[in-house]
Amino acid sequence: MSGAGPAVLAEGLTKIFGRFTAVDHIDLAIAGGEVMGFIGPNGAGKSTTIRMLCGLLRPSAGRAFVAGFDVARKPEAVRAHIGYMSQKFSLYGDLTVRENLRFFGGLYSVKRAEMVERMRFAITMAGLEGREDALVDTLAGGWKQRLALGCAILHRPPVLFLDEPTSGVEPEARRRFWDLIHELAGGGVTILVSTHYMDEAEYCNRVALIDRGKLAAIGTPSELRGHALGGVLFELECAPLGAALSILRAAPGVIEANVFGDRLHVLLADATAAAHLPSLLAAASVHAEPPRPIAPSLEDAFVSLVTRAPHMPAAP
Repeated sequence: MSGAGPAVLAEGLTKIFGRFTAVDHIDLAIAGGEVMGFIGPNGAGKSTTIRMLCGLLRPSAGRAFVAGFDVARKPEAVRAHIGYMSQKFSLYGDLTVRENLRFFGGLYSVKRAEMVERMRFAITMAGLEGREDALVDTLAGGWKQRLALGCAILHRPPVLFLDEPTSGVEPEARRRFWDLIHELAGGGVTILVSTHYMDEAEYCNRVALIDRGKLAAIGTPSELRGHALGGVLFELECAPLGAALSILRAAPGVIEANVFGDRLHVLLADATAAAHLPSLLAAASVHAEPPRPIAPSLEDAFVSLVTRAPHMPAAP
């Protein structure tokens, strides 16, 4: 690969464990400095894909290049040019902030002359000035995650893989973490970040939706919201919810209906059909408030894609 190509490229990337296909022929290209969201439920194949791209798992089929290196043929070179943050907290709780940074700096072969400056950068980025000698176990979750990010970029990697980095972190800490992600991308770092939080996809330049090991779609958040549904979306408050869902899914003019919290999201081919939904449900002793039109969210797009066409081509 030439330096002008994508920072991350996967072609037909596949991983099979026995009779189970965890990742099924994924095609993915991520440009330099791009933040790509990798979105899907737990067990969809996000972590397995990332581990292959990091050179930690050998693909069963297909090929991938990261920072110009083949992940199957040169996994050591790949690992030297990436930062990786796993979904499970990976730092040492019985060591201090400073000791963790020194340890990971040594693992990444950061030169001694650069170590002090890189540690200072990581501490400032994590907002841990004055806490350098605190045991990591005493830190709040948001600080721990920012420190883990600081450790992952001590060696200035051009590509960064973040596997559900904000899982279990409070909302304010999540927002601060995403600010750091965009600061790094602004400096040219390519970032693939997986998450099962659909709202976090809005922070990405592009989003890859994955389900059962296959890509459902790839595009910008606005592209996915605009092209995935193919109808007019309404929100409906009704009770009992299960009975309403069964009735609406069989009703004429209804493309699909799905549960969202304590309400239904109903996709209609024609907006005028919405006015008839309450009376249709009332005939079956289901109470319903008047439907109201809503703008589709990425979660709506994802549910629609995997429900109607779970293995669509990867471009909207």
